[in-house]
Amino acid sequence: MKPSLLLYIHGFNSSPLSHKANVMVQYCADNRPDIKVVVPQLPCFPQQAAECLMSFIEQYQQDYQIGLVGSSLGGYLSMWLNAQFGFKAVVVNPAIKPYELLLDYLGEQENPYTHEHYVLQAHHIEELKALDVTQLKNPSDFWLLQQTEDEVLDYRQAVEKFVLAKQTVEIGGDHSFVDFERYPEQIIQFLAL
Repeated sequence: MKPSLLLYIHGFNSSPLSHKANVMVQYCADNRPDIKVVVPQLPCFPQQAAECLMSFIEQYQQDYQIGLVGSSLGGYLSMWLNAQFGFKAVVVNPAIKPYELLLDYLGEQENPYTHEHYVLQAHHIEELKALDVTQLKNPSDFWLLQQTEDEVLDYRQAVEKFVLAKQTVEIGGDHSFVDFERYPEQIIQFLAL
């Protein structure tokens, strides 16, 4: 049996320093040190982020059983990786149509974690569209963790997209997913790591 690897995929303008990433890292360090946890700092641009994830998968998939946790845009990228490789994924307040959402963010950006400055352009929106998974092959591969008071995304899009998947939809909360600390153990169990 292959050892387990948890790949945490952060969202737009986020980083490995995000709260949810740290919760997963700390939980595994304390309770499941046998699980290798990797939280890559993804490039700001969609195609580069996808290439980064692909090179990561190529590096590890022979030796590890891989499970995904994706937050926001990381949830969108998790759907794309699932379509390529069939990895199970827990998606937290996932972006379903980021190519619509990020139209409002075109222009100069600064990542608040890394302080990297960059310019989001129209062709980056096209790169996002190219990664879209219109239909989930195996909805049972997914667990949706969603809070209804997400101030960034329309939670109903995710509920609809993952209608045949496992869902935990909580009233209230916000885009950060309040009290995420309740879930790491169940996430690891769902991913069968």
